[in-house]
Amino acid sequence: MSEGHGYLDSASWFQGKYSMNKSAVANVNNDLQGSTASGSMVQTGETEGHALIGKTMCCRFCGTGLEHSMVNLGLSPLCEDFICQNELDRPEVFLPLEVLVCSECWLVQAREYCSNTEIFDDDYGYYSSYSTSWLEHASRYVDMSIPRFKLDADSFVVEIASNDGYLLKNFVDKGIPCLGIDPAGNVAAAAETVGVKTRVEFFTDELASGMRDNGEQADLIIGNNVLAHTPYINDFIAGVATLLKPEGTATFEFPHLMQLIEQCQFDTIYHEHYSYYSLYTICRMFDSVGLQVVDVQKLKTAGGSLRVFLEHKALGHTPSESVAAILAEEVDAGLRDMSTYLAFGARAAEVKNELLTLLIQLKREGKRVIGYGAPGKGNTLLNYCGIKTDLLSSTCDKSLHKHGRFCPGSRIPIFPPEHIDEMKPDYVLILPWNLQREITTQLAHVRDWGCKFIVPIPHPLILD
Repeated sequence: MSEGHGYLDSASWFQGKYSMNKSAVANVNNDLQGSTASGSMVQTGETEGHALIGKTMCCRFCGTGLEHSMVNLGLSPLCEDFICQNELDRPEVFLPLEVLVCSECWLVQAREYCSNTEIFDDDYGYYSSYSTSWLEHASRYVDMSIPRFKLDADSFVVEIASNDGYLLKNFVDKGIPCLGIDPAGNVAAAAETVGVKTRVEFFTDELASGMRDNGEQADLIIGNNVLAHTPYINDFIAGVATLLKPEGTATFEFPHLMQLIEQCQFDTIYHEHYSYYSLYTICRMFDSVGLQVVDVQKLKTAGGSLRVFLEHKALGHTPSESVAAILAEEVDAGLRDMSTYLAFGARAAEVKNELLTLLIQLKREGKRVIGYGAPGKGNTLLNYCGIKTDLLSSTCDKSLHKHGRFCPGSRIPIFPPEHIDEMKPDYVLILPWNLQREITTQLAHVRDWGCKFIVPIPHPLILD
């Protein structure tokens, strides 16, 4: 294995991305067969989060052996690894996509078959600023945080996984010093163009220690939808505690596991999402590094998220009533009952069957169906359901980075949104269903020719 990362020999199959020789392909197949036969992996003692094919995987946070599978979505390529035209005749690597549940801390976590350095590279496909509703969400957060945390020109704000500067640019406009940290060079470069200084690195405790020693501790640390993206959880949260000033605050937003389960959001599971969080697990994790959740808010983003507010426990502040309330809701929802997790796989399969039945029926009726969006969740959905161009001829996306490329696995071509007006489909399948309102508003005119929308989650639904 390559030092410092992963589970397959990433050098053998990622080298040249798809230009693998027969020997390399055979090595991957042998490794995957070993994984399927044994069903798990184990951490090594060398680096947190590492695992070996053919052994029992241990929890990334608490180290407990993982024995329970929540759902197995089969084989899938990396969801943001879009295919270029000149790569269509080359093979793709499909990796097992399964999540397990820790019976001790209740962390839900995917097996890691590739390192985060291979996912978050200089060709990373996600740019935050293409969603107007997400930009509005970020702007509201900044307007809330400045008075709440008493931020001014003498403050210092750090965002982990700052992407293209979608949020920090608001602090720049208000004259509040800030820094973004993101490992993907292409999105970091986009952030620099809007005035957001960005360090192109993964966030680690070592990085945080260096910043602290350089007098760069933060009054406010922000992390939106980043906790799922790190396989090295303990090092990450230790870094947050290190970087945060003694009286500072950290806020993290993450999709709420309770919503994932209740709404059967299986498509939010993909290789770059290493872990899935309940508030209970978040509280336990950060408590281990001397931080406590002092407040929590429910959000509508990403299909239902939580925003937690963290402080050093040494401040001695009493958590708000909302913390205990949501913890109680999680208990009532069965999030500390293994049977809740074990039933999830059958529910995901039912949604798959319902969607395929609908698309096949529309195909037989001679209806034309086009997708909208090419998000990571959409690629999980397409590959798990086995949807290809025979059922979904194309999809559209606002991201210029994706135009002229093809969805990984399904090879469905991606066009600009204007493609919908040219093709005039009978139905539009909304792949980023969490942006349903934004997309149906943007595409309201398609109803003029009788086009209808299909939302796949939590159950396939045609919107009249």
